[in-house]
Formats: sequence, C-alpha cells, structure tokens
Amino acid sequence: MAKDQTMRNLFKALDGFAIELPSWGFADTGTRFGKFFQGAAASTLDEKLHDAGLVNQLTGACPTVAVHVLWDFVAGEDPRNTAKLAKKHGVKIGSINPNVFQDQDYKLGSFCSPDPKARRAALKHTMDSIAIGKAVGSKHLSMWLADGTNYPGQDSIYRRKKDLEKAFKKINDEMEKSWRGSTLLIEYKPFEPSFYHTDIADWGMSYLFCQKAGKRAKVLVDTGHHLPGCNIEHIVALLLSEGMLGGFHFNDRKYADDDLTLGSIDPYAAFRIFDQIAQYTFDTGKDPKLAYMVDQSHNLKPKLEAMVQTVDEAQKLFAKAHLVDRKALAIAQKSGDITGAERLLKDAYETDVRPMLADWRKSHKLPACPLTELRKSGVVEELSKARTQARKDRGEVQSSSYA
Repeated sequence: MAKDQTMRNLFKALDGFAIELPSWGFADTGTRFGKFFQGAAASTLDEKLHDAGLVNQLTGACPTVAVHVLWDFVAGEDPRNTAKLAKKHGVKIGSINPNVFQDQDYKLGSFCSPDPKARRAALKHTMDSIAIGKAVGSKHLSMWLADGTNYPGQDSIYRRKKDLEKAFKKINDEMEKSWRGSTLLIEYKPFEPSFYHTDIADWGMSYLFCQKAGKRAKVLVDTGHHLPGCNIEHIVALLLSEGMLGGFHFNDRKYADDDLTLGSIDPYAAFRIFDQIAQYTFDTGKDPKLAYMVDQSHNLKPKLEAMVQTVDEAQKLFAKAHLVDRKALAIAQKSGDITGAERLLKDAYETDVRPMLADWRKSHKLPACPLTELRKSGVVEELSKARTQARKDRGEVQSSSYA
C-alpha cells in the first residue's frame, strides 16, 4: 500500500513538472574560435519551434519555448504570428529574452553603459520586449546582462549600480502596469564576457536588484553561473525561504559556464537542488511555482538528442528527489542521526527510476525512453538532409553537413 501511494505521489509530481526549451539551443552556435555546423540544426524560427515541439512530443514535459527577441521575431511584424507558429508545432511561447548585448552600442554595457545613448536603447528594446511578451501570452521576462568591465578604473562601479537600479525599476513598473501576472527574472554571472567585474555577479546582487525593482522581480539561478565549489542548493534554499526564487536555467559544467547537458558532469548536484525544492514544499505545504528552463547550446552533440537527453535527465533527478522519505528524514535530523539522514538522500538518488518513468510515460502514451525513440526514428538524419538542401536552395553555405 505504501509503495502504491509513493507511485501515485510520484506520478502527480511528474504531471506537474514542466521544463522550458530554448529556441537558440536548436540552432547552430559556436565558440570564440569558430562555429561547427550541423546539418540538422534549425536555421529558421519554424524549424526551431518544430524541434521544440518534437522534444515535447517525446517527453511530455516541454510545453513552452524560450525566445530571444532579436533572433525569433521579425521587426514590424505582429508577434502573435510567432505564437501561432508555436501553436502549430504543439508548444507555446515561454520566457521573453531581450538582447542587450549583441549590438555594437553595447560594447561598454547596456543599462550600465557610460553612454546614455546605449542606456536608452537598452531600455527601449526591453520595453518593446515587454509588449511582445504581453502579446504572445508569455509570463516571464528573463534578463541576462553582459554588462561589466575588464580593467580597474575603467568605469564607476557605483554609477553603474545606480543606473541599473533605475532601469530595473522602470522595467518592473511597466510590467506591473501593462503585463499583469508576469515575472521579471534577473540572472547573474560571476564573469564573462567581462573579466574584472560583472555588474550582477552573484545571487546576492541579483536579490538586491530585485528588491529595488519591485514585486515583479525574482532571482533566476543558472546552474552554470557560479564559481567552483559554490553550494548552489544552499542558495536555492535561502531564496525559497525569502520568496525570491523565480526559476532556473539548467545545464552542467566542469570548469565554468560550459553549457553541457544536465547531469553529464555532476547529476548529484542537480538532485540536491530538486531535493531542496521538494523539502521546501514538504516543510511549508506551498508550491513555489518555479520556472524550470533549459539554457544549453551544443556545438558538437546533435542538438535534438542533447535536448531530449537533458529533459530525460531532469525528469529522472526530479523523480528521485520526490522519493526521499521526508518524514523519516525529519526524524533523523531531529535526533542528530547524520549518517541516517544522508543515507535517506543517497538511497533516493541511487534508486533506478527508469522503470517508474517508463510507467508514467506509458500512462501518457509517451515512449518509454524518448532518446531511444528519437535515435531509432531516423528523424535527425532526415532533418539533416532536408535542411542542408533547403540552406543550399537559399544560397546559404556551410562547411559541414554533420547531423
């Protein structure tokens, strides 16, 4: 009977778990040293949304797609056309990501730039992004800034902070006025592309900017945006306690912001994050309503495979966290049984949840193993041939047709 109840609870948790895919994760990307093309990579918005829809069909967990305003919308065109295109592929538009780092005007920063022209351009673009978000039915504006400096004395850190506070306050106020029910997610990163200081370098700075901005703003945790050895689940627990955690960008890393598939390096770290979220719900009875999002861009691993792999891994780790015996854990913690408490976490983490996930997927008419289904379908190879030819027909030249 207890086992049956555990399965029912797990199925209910999985029913409520959704993780957003990034449109840019399906397109060709590169490094500072070059770009390696893949034949099956998406090169149009229709292809990106098609691929996102395919991953959702295989996993049943990805109903929304994060979009970049400069990359996924046509200037002067009704943004609702993009929402219609997403619907055609069985998904919806998710978080709206303004682009305030790509234009040459932003080489010294966006909201923090010493150039008032750049600051005005960044604010206007973000206000336009808010209007797009409202039009397409999104619920999140996700802000990542490349702002920072490379050398001591390059700019006034104090002035930059004050200008950024003002910008976020204006953004929050506009969202409060015109985009009800939305959340402003403020991301942080300790370094890159700037290497002396980054204007939002850690979760504490993001928290402070959120407080100054207003009630729409919450912290966005990217699992790759931390210095080595950082205890991310501790940050998660603190932000949950303060009601200031808005969501996640999931990926994995070995050294820095490596954009690797979730769980490829340290799956126990991601499990510990999900564990803290499950513990918060157990302790408080509250659903924190977090935005789970993937933020990965793969240069070598086939993009569709990488996304399916990540979603599958996220579901596994999420499921494992919901197998922890919370009542037994509370007893062990209260009695000071350190070994017993740790074993409860390790027992859940080491459980093979693949049969349970297969049963859940069967109940939703999904393939038992989405990655196996994708690989045996031949879809990636078919897309590679069709898209390579389509690019040739459009006069686009690539140096490789790698699938």
